[in-house]
Amino acid sequence: MSDDDGQWEEAVATARAAFAAQDFSALIGAELVRFDPGVAEVRVPFREQLRQQFGFVHGGVIAYAIDNAVTFAAGTRLGPGILTSGITISYLRPATGDLTAVATVVGTTRRQAVVRCEVFSEAESGRVLVASGQGTAVVTG
Repeated sequence: MSDDDGQWEEAVATARAAFAAQDFSALIGAELVRFDPGVAEVRVPFREQLRQQFGFVHGGVIAYAIDNAVTFAAGTRLGPGILTSGITISYLRPATGDLTAVATVVGTTRRQAVVRCEVFSEAESGRVLVASGQGTAVVTG
């Protein structure tokens, strides 16, 4: 992806449209709040329906945030025709509030990108790191 202003504005518009077209993202209220070269940020507001049996944000919601943030960050380097080929997650502590997943591209080849991601939760004590992940996205077709 070129950092040329016109092309970048088009890339941002394409990313926002792709995100908006994801029914699951809409279902959980997720937003693509940042899409910059090499970086993407996904926010998931806390809702009661996203809790597991102990009242914490369900791990699947955290996994979703990592998956999407990784793929969108990779898209800043590889373009829109990509899919996640794998993610790993380490859960560090329970999440009790809004989630923010911040993904940063570590490296790319012509056909794949490796991306690291940190997920934070808003808690009474402030922003807390709740999970760390890494993923790979690959060019389709």
